[in-house]
Amino acid sequence: MSTLLEIKSSVLRQVQVCPSFRRRTEGEPGSSGAEAREPTTGAWKPGDGVEFFAQMRLILKKGEGRQGLPGPEVLLRSSSPAPAEPVDASRGLRALTQEEVELLYEEALYTVLYRAGTMGPDQVDDQEVLLSYLQQVFGTSPEEHAEAVERVRKAKAPTYALKVSVMRAKNLLGAGSSGGPLPAKCIQVTEVKSSTLNPVWKEHFLFEIKDVNLDQLHLDIWDHDDDVSLVEACRKLNEVIGLKGMSRYFKQIVKSARANGTAGPTEDHTDDFLGCLNIPVREVPVAGEDRWFKLEPRSSASRVQGDCQLVLKLITTQRDTSMSQRGRSGFQSYLLLFSRLLQFEHRTEEPNSSSWRGELSGPAATVLCLHGAQSNLSALQLAVLHWQVSSRHHQTRTLDYGYLLGLLEDMQAHWEEAASLPQEQHSRLPSRAAAEVGTDLARGLGVGDWVGSPQSAGGPSPRCLGKLQLFRPAFEICPFETELNMDIAAALKRGNREWYEELLNTLSPREQPGPQRLAGLVKLADTVYEDLQSCYGIYASLFHSIIRVDIFTLTFRQLERLVAEEAWVLTEELGPKMSLEVASGLFELYLTLADIQRFWSSIPGRGSGPPLLALAGIHTPFLPAVKLWLQVLRDQAKWRLQEAVDVDTLEPMDASSKHSSSAATASLCFSHIQELWARLAWPDPAQAQALGTQLSQDLCEAAVFYSELLRKKVDAQPGAAGEAVSEPLCTVLNDVELLRKTAGQALRGLVWPEGAAGSDGVLPRPLLSCTQALEEDLQREARTVTAHLTSKVARQPVSRLHPERRDSRSCLQAVAPLLKYLDEKLALLNASLVKENLSRVLEALWELLLQAILQALGANQDVSADFYGRFHFTLEALVNFFHAEGQGLPLESLRDGSYKRLEEELRLHQCSTRECIEQYYLDKLKQRSLEHNRFGRLSVRCHYEAAEQRLAVEVLHAADLLPLDANGLSDPFVIVELGPPHLFPLVRSQRTQVKSRTLHPVYDELFHFSVPAEACRRRGACVLFTVMDHDWLSTNDFAGEAALGLGSVGGVARPLVGGSARAGQPVTLHLRRPRAQVRSALRMLEGRTNKEAQEFVKRLKELEKYMEADP
Repeated sequence: MSTLLEIKSSVLRQVQVCPSFRRRTEGEPGSSGAEAREPTTGAWKPGDGVEFFAQMRLILKKGEGRQGLPGPEVLLRSSSPAPAEPVDASRGLRALTQEEVELLYEEALYTVLYRAGTMGPDQVDDQEVLLSYLQQVFGTSPEEHAEAVERVRKAKAPTYALKVSVMRAKNLLGAGSSGGPLPAKCIQVTEVKSSTLNPVWKEHFLFEIKDVNLDQLHLDIWDHDDDVSLVEACRKLNEVIGLKGMSRYFKQIVKSARANGTAGPTEDHTDDFLGCLNIPVREVPVAGEDRWFKLEPRSSASRVQGDCQLVLKLITTQRDTSMSQRGRSGFQSYLLLFSRLLQFEHRTEEPNSSSWRGELSGPAATVLCLHGAQSNLSALQLAVLHWQVSSRHHQTRTLDYGYLLGLLEDMQAHWEEAASLPQEQHSRLPSRAAAEVGTDLARGLGVGDWVGSPQSAGGPSPRCLGKLQLFRPAFEICPFETELNMDIAAALKRGNREWYEELLNTLSPREQPGPQRLAGLVKLADTVYEDLQSCYGIYASLFHSIIRVDIFTLTFRQLERLVAEEAWVLTEELGPKMSLEVASGLFELYLTLADIQRFWSSIPGRGSGPPLLALAGIHTPFLPAVKLWLQVLRDQAKWRLQEAVDVDTLEPMDASSKHSSSAATASLCFSHIQELWARLAWPDPAQAQALGTQLSQDLCEAAVFYSELLRKKVDAQPGAAGEAVSEPLCTVLNDVELLRKTAGQALRGLVWPEGAAGSDGVLPRPLLSCTQALEEDLQREARTVTAHLTSKVARQPVSRLHPERRDSRSCLQAVAPLLKYLDEKLALLNASLVKENLSRVLEALWELLLQAILQALGANQDVSADFYGRFHFTLEALVNFFHAEGQGLPLESLRDGSYKRLEEELRLHQCSTRECIEQYYLDKLKQRSLEHNRFGRLSVRCHYEAAEQRLAVEVLHAADLLPLDANGLSDPFVIVELGPPHLFPLVRSQRTQVKSRTLHPVYDELFHFSVPAEACRRRGACVLFTVMDHDWLSTNDFAGEAALGLGSVGGVARPLVGGSARAGQPVTLHLRRPRAQVRSALRMLEGRTNKEAQEFVKRLKELEKYMEADP
């Protein structure tokens, strides 16, 4: 703790009163610090400023994506290519034996040769094209292919069946005497749906087909009235073989319906015909169809309307293939066939392509469609098979994750749809296949492998993992066990270690020397950080919600420890070999390690635990490298600014900006320095204060160095003859203003951690001192350039401010050329300067014009009042001109400072001698002591005795007078006189006794002045007290003076009550020295040649002899 306090105190002593950086650079020409190191051989050199800051920009850009916690939406929007996928042939599709290939080839040929139904527009209808495609897929010779085709042709044709799902009907025709909706039913099949014209059945039937080309599906819809007769007749449907005898069956149904109507015409027991459908089996699409069919009449006398929705699918129930004979189901056959076709189709793509979306060719899609339909595979089964095959193929040949995501979405949609069906309708998914699907989903395309590698968290797409998170049915089939969590955690640790070791051996092998390993270790740390970002932003929540594994904590702790071990070892090795090149690499490495530390602490709930990271305290061995790198930064900043000024033409960069190229470069440099300090965020407060203080001083010196370079460059440029507004000067002034803003902002950003800084919102004292010193230097530089610019602009106006004493022109005509000239030049300045500089130039120009008018007045003494009236008119015209109706300088600024003095000068020039003398005394009465106790105090008491017509002045005592003698004391006395003299011509001054060796004299002396009360009430009438120090051997010394207006004295305005000789309270007057505003009237009188003025000035001059110089 004592060491920390010593460092802090030392730094505070150095910068508590920070001197001007201009004076510092002037005192050390050619160097930026007494302890500046010369760049070593092979390090950054004076010509490398551009390259150095380009490298620094890359470092800063790397940190831009590390601000705050990453979100999945940010990482998913990244346009960067996906990392290389890990491949594992053992987890891919199983290789088929030769026998299995031959059996599968036969199965595919059988599917094509014995196809049934109508081909769709997107399917290949040419049988030869399909057979040729299968020959290519299985790689058979023409002879082998012809032999296989011939063998399949001789096989027994499959047994076909038509799956019919009667879903619903709508808009049926109402019948019956009641006039309302009556029950409806589908012949042979459906249940009766009562009292509706829009029945819903959702009943499923299977019809064996004898002849695919001739058989047809016939469907009748009836309005049921007699349950017994029609139902019994419908039961005879089982006696009909195929569709033969259907005509006889229809006649029997009609006869039965009409036989039940013998009760008479008044009783309606008949079943009314509502419509029928006749669909040839050969017209059913091979992929099946789900559509609405319009009901047809049975004869011209029938009245029908409405539609019926049917789902039709033509399947095979018996197949004469070896796979079928061996008990292989259609599900297993399709899985093998799709695997073969997928591998063949992907091989035709680019070998290294990872964006293939599973687009199958026309023949491949047609063969799969035929086989799936013939094998009676449902949409859910097909979706499961496609996912199962594609996810396993993904282990060896990367597929596009959009394709995989689409497969997951299809599977989930069909699963949810199948869940609403009766159990017997969706029980065709084999239990073994369901378990395999559940396992694949649970393991997420091989979780045991890819999750072990953080970089490979590019295994499954994040959106696929999100879909897995929501896909609960498979988890119900294959639930997670405790062993799986343990296996995944072990795989993560093993994979982390293997991935890190492989990356380390590639980027930074341990057998290499330290300096050579450094660059590779920087890349390794960057890779680890990016991987941790992905792990937290994408996979952590998914792993926790799906398998209850905290992948981020496990991965972070392991990788952070591995990186820390390498960093500690390397810094220990490189410490004695420190060079600028090594320091640059260590600096970049530290920034990434610090980012890793901050990443952990920024996560809610993680900052307080675990208690200690392996990277804790890692900043300590990096401190020498950081110090050296910051010294390089200081030198490179100056070299970069020198290069920028050398190529600067001192012209605006473009129409939208008014500064030159070097100012933009300087602003960018300072901005980079500020960003760099924010990224550094040194954790040790004492060290951070020392680093920040030095960096702030270096930045200030660079800013002043740049401003001096600009001024020297513009001074060296030849100016155009007669040019009043210099564009280079305007540009330099704009550059200095931009520098002032950007450098000040950068300085305010160089704060350090709490503990070394002050309260919130207040800059630390060292930083505040540097900021103030730089502000003063740059303001001074701006004033210098402004003065140079305004002197050129005001050169002609000054010459126009000496009017002739006899000018016949009116005041407006006399001032018009001046205003026109100023208007032209200020228009140019407005176009060339930024707003702040325009105001600065206007203020300087205004002050310059005021001084010029004052000089003109001083050169023309005691002339006519009309002459000064012209000056007064010019002054007011210039005020209106510079105010510009509120668009220019504010009136309070224009009418302050020199303006007041000038206005007073003009007013006094127009006054008589006595009015000037009165003004002199009025100024004394208005004067206030700036420091009340500097010259001491004098207590007096005054009143007017009306009966005697005299003024009584009592000097009581004085205090805290100036010590004017060698002994540290004084011998004071007070002179009392009335003024102005022309108001009291017969009154002589009086004086008190001398009080020896004291600074607090007590007088208690009363003086009377016989004066009329009317004179005391006049303008400027006052009593003047002058305190002098009596010297026996030399002239008396002036100690101070004070004035008291007689208008406020009791008895002057009205008689005192009681006529007391000592009426009124004591008055304490603060002594002072005459100020400039008092002497202005005196100077005015000095120019007067009349006797009264000369005598008054002479008397005051004698008093001034006793006055010392004003401290």
